[in-house]
Amino acid sequence: EARMNAVPNFVTEIDDQTVHFVHVRSTEPNATPLLLAHTYPGSFAEFLDMIGPLTDPVAHGGRAEDAFHLVIPSMPGFGFSTPLVGGGWTMARVAQAYDTLMRRLGYESYGTHGSDGGAMISRELAVLDPPGFLGAHVLQLFSFPSGDQSELERFGPKEYAALEFLGWFQSVGGYNQMNGTRPQTIAAALSDSPVGQLAYNELFENFGNGTSLVTEEQVLTQVSLYWLTNTAATAVRFHYSEGHSGAEPVVSQGRMGVAVFAHDFQTIRPLAERDNANIVHWSEFDRGGHYAALEVPDLVVSDLRIFFAG
Repeated sequence: EARMNAVPNFVTEIDDQTVHFVHVRSTEPNATPLLLAHTYPGSFAEFLDMIGPLTDPVAHGGRAEDAFHLVIPSMPGFGFSTPLVGGGWTMARVAQAYDTLMRRLGYESYGTHGSDGGAMISRELAVLDPPGFLGAHVLQLFSFPSGDQSELERFGPKEYAALEFLGWFQSVGGYNQMNGTRPQTIAAALSDSPVGQLAYNELFENFGNGTSLVTEEQVLTQVSLYWLTNTAATAVRFHYSEGHSGAEPVVSQGRMGVAVFAHDFQTIRPLAERDNANIVHWSEFDRGGHYAALEVPDLVVSDLRIFFAG
């Protein structure tokens, strides 16, 4: 709680929705504006360990030109971005709200970073590609085989291994099916029981099939934030909204970078390049997983510096 309160927290209203965000400006005058978009079932708090290195790189082994001004919103329905006003909060709508937020804060250009839901929002910002957009740095691009056999022509052993890993990743995604089809059912249970809320957050530890580096303290922080704000019910709804949006697939033309961590969803590059025409950066790491900002924040910081310096 003290660490959350040590950074500047704000709320504003966008599209009739209360939006909470942390805004930390660097002392470096030429810092790059950067929006950090959190995961599910995460929150803005997952970026606390990255704030210092990103805003004050000189004090953390970097260069002055590596500095960022940071904006870290809470997704509508999550934490302090409540109460949730109406339905239909798809990733595209959240991306529009985040662009409005950055403009309202006076940033004529900016980049974005995210994992999980945050990666999806960041990709939507790349699709939107608003004036001055510097690019989206993501930990996953959720591109899947369409059934067209020609897509497999560029596959080698690495891609087939990633496809096999995808099968395992989907096998532990029961929460996604529940949230996407019966959100109010699970919402009642999560809102009624702190033990249930804690059990549901095994996602932090089990996405990596026993390899997760997320600590118990980090899990408890996220669970406590959801429980004390009573936002488990509204947080689950975005799966339903996204799954029932009716939106047609769109190829992104915006500048993108991908960081693939060893124990995370393995983005399959030929499929990602099918859906995203402007991937200019690709990196792979031998440690870390789905919640890399919590697990290996130093690696995420270093890759962000490289991507936005390019």
